[in-house]
Amino acid sequence: MIEIIKANDRHFSDFGWLKTYWLFSFSDYFDPHNIQFGALRVFNDDVVEPGTGFPTHPHKEMEIVTIVLDGEMTHQDSMGNKAVIKAGDVQRMSAGTGLTHSEFNVDDRPVYFYQIWIFPDEPGLTPTYDQKRFEASEWRNRLLPVASGQGIDGIVTFHADATIYRCSLEGGEEAVHKAPAWRRIFIYLTEGQVTANEAPLKSKDQARVDIDATLFLKAQQQSELILIDVPSCKGWGYSSETLKGQKNIEANNR
Repeated sequence: MIEIIKANDRHFSDFGWLKTYWLFSFSDYFDPHNIQFGALRVFNDDVVEPGTGFPTHPHKEMEIVTIVLDGEMTHQDSMGNKAVIKAGDVQRMSAGTGLTHSEFNVDDRPVYFYQIWIFPDEPGLTPTYDQKRFEASEWRNRLLPVASGQGIDGIVTFHADATIYRCSLEGGEEAVHKAPAWRRIFIYLTEGQVTANEAPLKSKDQARVDIDATLFLKAQQQSELILIDVPSCKGWGYSSETLKGQKNIEANNR
């Protein structure tokens, strides 16, 4: 199944300094039918005005990835990291047991970026930081992994069985992704027009994909997209051993 969510169905908030589309329930936007997609919890499409930003605030038990599309963001955190995240950069914070950080746009133009949160595979991790730069030529006409917890060398790492890809397709070009049944595939089209196994997407549309097959992405015009491959989370909950149950011997002896 491929569910297409149109651009106009995203939740939009305008705080003056921040204009943002929240693709999943976030802050004061709550939709019980739109909490997460597999292990993907947050995808925010943000624009921050010059001279403004996010003051110091906490995070815990989440893998947080920032992808800057245009402009730059200045980052500082309780781990001692101070960095500027520019277009083409990918930053990851593993919040683990807890951290605080701030993000400000000290440039004279708006900064446009995506913030992505993915549940970690295990709790209680020590907070860590990673950041790398990629050139646009690297994701031209291909799905380029930029952040992953699947052991891919040379990219940003995190602590989840997931991978985030960037892709730029020229008109008529195609990218292919294997989609086994135990995975879920999320696509966000930054710009352009593509089909995902014949399902049409236009600029700012989402595709939420559950198929046991190969996923073919074909561009009708110059297009940019993010693809996220995450666990289905079908195994979350009680284990098979727990579901066998057990008699409470102590209770029966009272």
